[in-house]
Amino acid sequence: MEPRIGVLIVDDSAYMRKLVSAIIEDSPELYVIGKARNGIDALEKIKKLKPDVVTLDIEMPEMDGLETLEHIMIDCPLPVVMLTNGIDSTLEAFERGAVDFVLKENLLHEGHQDIIRDFHSRVLSAAKAKLPKRKRTEMIIPTVDVKEQQVSKIVNYAKELLIIGSSTGGPSALQTILTQFPKNFNLPILVIQHMPPGFTKPLAERFDKLCELTVKEAEHNEVMEAGTVYIAPAGLQTTVQKNDQNEYKIRLKITATVETLYKPSVDVSLLSIAATCKEKLLAVILTGMGDDGLRGCKAVKATGGMVLGESEESCVVYGMPKVVFEAGLVDKQATIDQMYEEIMNYLSL
Repeated sequence: MEPRIGVLIVDDSAYMRKLVSAIIEDSPELYVIGKARNGIDALEKIKKLKPDVVTLDIEMPEMDGLETLEHIMIDCPLPVVMLTNGIDSTLEAFERGAVDFVLKENLLHEGHQDIIRDFHSRVLSAAKAKLPKRKRTEMIIPTVDVKEQQVSKIVNYAKELLIIGSSTGGPSALQTILTQFPKNFNLPILVIQHMPPGFTKPLAERFDKLCELTVKEAEHNEVMEAGTVYIAPAGLQTTVQKNDQNEYKIRLKITATVETLYKPSVDVSLLSIAATCKEKLLAVILTGMGDDGLRGCKAVKATGGMVLGESEESCVVYGMPKVVFEAGLVDKQATIDQMYEEIMNYLSL
């Protein structure tokens, strides 16, 4: 039997420390190794107690969660799950090295078993995750000369649509890839990133400031345009259809045609267009826990499309790419640093 995973709880609220502690102790695989009232207290207890994973509140006195996270990643790198209600600060936490996040307001629904199971799953996955690489934005945006060279390699794409799916560790991985596309890239891109409602629009707005391409949250009935990245909105299912003018059109739905835990779901998006797009579809599965994307990638391969998967070497959580790879559906695996180049190569095949 594997030893239980020690969790350090960091929160300035005594009530939240008690609540999170009770939820953690409800799992046979987790235990509370300690509690801290603020960032300074947390850094001292991390060195003393050596936890496996930290749950970290963002808003705290003396030293807030973001500053604490910065110190943790520099002084004693550990997997960190942020407890938050703030969207912008959560996205910044990913850039500073956080593995995952949980909405504090969800934890207040005491006794809700789905929420408790999800929290356990996220903390367990974080404890076993590889810490994401921290990159400054200016380091991952290519120079103009590099972009010109990249575009010149591909004159006509054999593919018409690129769909990327990701979950835990996804925001950082997506930033690494999307910031490399040049402004004259002439295909639409659909991104399905597992996030709670309210988080996908700010994610799109943040990427739009960093990328040469236009990045926006997908809207119902809009026609997909070349050179635009569409972020599937959280809380809904994003499907794609081809209209009479041979254009790809986004349709947002409340329900899914297949059973799934995820809104948005990679499976739902891929299954909606695989049979229509056929060999002109390229699917990319990045870091994330679970098996979302497996059914969709089966459909992509069965209808002539291609699949790329992030390799275990760079995944924060090697879950979604692993199940697709082990099912024999991946044409090629690549690390996140290699993925953009592989995408450009496979778009021409």
